[in-house]
Amino acid sequence: MSNEVSTFRLYLMRLLYLLNFVLLGFDVWPAIISHKGTWDPLHGVAFSFWAALSALSGLGLRYPLRMLPLLLLQLFYKAVWLLAVALPMWSVVRSTDLTRAMLIGVVLDLVCIPWPYVLANYVKGRGDRWR
Repeated sequence: MSNEVSTFRLYLMRLLYLLNFVLLGFDVWPAIISHKGTWDPLHGVAFSFWAALSALSGLGLRYPLRMLPLLLLQLFYKAVWLLAVALPMWSVVRSTDLTRAMLIGVVLDLVCIPWPYVLANYVKGRGDRWR
């Protein structure tokens, strides 16, 4: 049944949430807390987004399926970045650490996300009522 997600897949998702919570959190939160002066608005948006992603990933440890839209968001923002930012730079800059990290992140997301569940609940499933 496509609504059932294996225990193994739930633990994979939890591992991804844990990596977001810890690794991203260790990078982002100290930078936010110790930042002096005003932020460049675009950097501020990026750091705020990553801080929210890391914090909400903590909820994914307890509720991996309920927080699944967070992993979908993560997959899509990385894929868009690779297509819109990295790909046009490919002829100039062959590879960067950020490009490598984004590629690894996309692969991890593709492996960890329970696609039959996504298809059954987000694509084929009935939407919430409008009224």
